[in-house]
Amino acid sequence: MSIPTTQKAVLIEGDKAVVKSNVPVPELSEGTVLLKIEAVAGNPTDWKHVAYGLGPQGSILGCDVAGTVVKLGPNASDFVKVGDTGCSFVHGASQAEPTNGGFAEYAKVHPDMFYKAKLTHTTAEDITEGPVKYFETAASLPVSLTTAGMILTYNLGTKLKWHPSTPQHDYPLLIWGGATAAGQQLIQLAKNLNAYTKIVVVASKKNETLLKSFGADDIFDYHDADVIEQIKSKYPNLQHVVDAVSTPESFVQAYKATADDSPATLLQLTMLSAKDIPEADQKENVKIDTTLLYRSSGTEVKLGPWTLPALPEYREATRKFIKFVNPYVESGEIHHMNIHVFKNGLTDVPELTEGIKNGKNKNVKYVASL
Repeated sequence: MSIPTTQKAVLIEGDKAVVKSNVPVPELSEGTVLLKIEAVAGNPTDWKHVAYGLGPQGSILGCDVAGTVVKLGPNASDFVKVGDTGCSFVHGASQAEPTNGGFAEYAKVHPDMFYKAKLTHTTAEDITEGPVKYFETAASLPVSLTTAGMILTYNLGTKLKWHPSTPQHDYPLLIWGGATAAGQQLIQLAKNLNAYTKIVVVASKKNETLLKSFGADDIFDYHDADVIEQIKSKYPNLQHVVDAVSTPESFVQAYKATADDSPATLLQLTMLSAKDIPEADQKENVKIDTTLLYRSSGTEVKLGPWTLPALPEYREATRKFIKFVNPYVESGEIHHMNIHVFKNGLTDVPELTEGIKNGKNKNVKYVASL
């Protein structure tokens, strides 16, 4: 097929996400491939790149993509070939590569960050969680699944073993925000890796049946005023806590749930730190850690005022995780979450992004089908 030189894409313009035509198709660099995008999914990081000035003006937004490989760059890995379908992620609106983002008709991706899967399109608007079969459901997976994988393996030291006979950590895991995209993948992975003695989840009770089907053992409702007291009375010594919501409010709550005496780690997904914990609540035994999938580039990452140094070992850990888990995505053992599909392609992306910003996507992933 012939590949055009320009495309439609969603760019940062002022303080808005705007659909533009005649945007250059990204040039392939060493070891990359070109994906013709069939579906994209929205993430909170998309609107944050606009609202907080993290992405440069005129840069292409979007991280989660599913599509078909249409061209191989110089020395691209033989893992993928032209015609392969699957899903991947890019750093949309990045300062390093502003011309390459997911909310576009074409994107440049790295083969070792690509989940292969046989995919077709669906006409459905609302899709219940299940095995990945469609471009629309595959697009929901790369950021959340890979983030969950890096939390458990790179940050918390879980080994890549499917269904080991004994729990890898001899204590429970608490996930604050079990119904978030990352939370749902964390539950599934922690269960299949037999990572902990129990998977304890904070979420709305209405999601209890779904989250228990994924592997959650115990659910606490964050709406309860005494939720921290409930958790601490039953699990007084939580050594690993993940804040999958990662707002200033959830961060303080999750911190309070950690063990008071044993060494504990609280893992969050933004740039929050000990400075964001009220002095009266601070504990010397708690280490605060973070995972940011942008570091899978292995190179220096600039995010607004922050500069994150190159972390080649993070890239290697990401590559290993994707290679390990890809067969379980293909076999249907890893499920996507509930999906709502926007049918007007990139035209719908500004509305989709705004909906995520305003919290309309409770327990559902917003996807646009191209």
